Amino acid sequence: MTAPDASAADNPSAAAGHADLETRIVDALRTVQDPEIPVNIYDLGLIYDREIAGDGQVGIRMTLTAPACPVAGTMPGMVEEAVRGVEGVSGATVELVWDPPWSMERMSEEARLELGLL
Repeated sequence: MTAPDASAADNPSAAAGHADLETRIVDALRTVQDPEIPVNIYDLGLIYDREIAGDGQVGIRMTLTAPACPVAGTMPGMVEEAVRGVEGVSGATVELVWDPPWSMERMSEEARLELGLL
């Protein structure tokens, strides 16, 4: 879960700026497509956590649909590049995790509709 720093919590305009940055980061994450499933990684539920520091550093915890996924070596770099391109982001790091394992229940309703799973 993303938490603004204390100054954003005490300052409504800083909190609004944080929310705007959060929205732009999610939009950037939605530009990264899974190569095997025609849905973006955000709506697939591959992004587990986003943390935004007051200095614009962003930390992402994500997974892949399976540990043997052929893009395991390249996908984190693609995500990092997408997030670094967001105005207001000074840097980004991506941690690939396998716990909890990804499941289809993590997909957004939009993704399920797009794939005909609803």
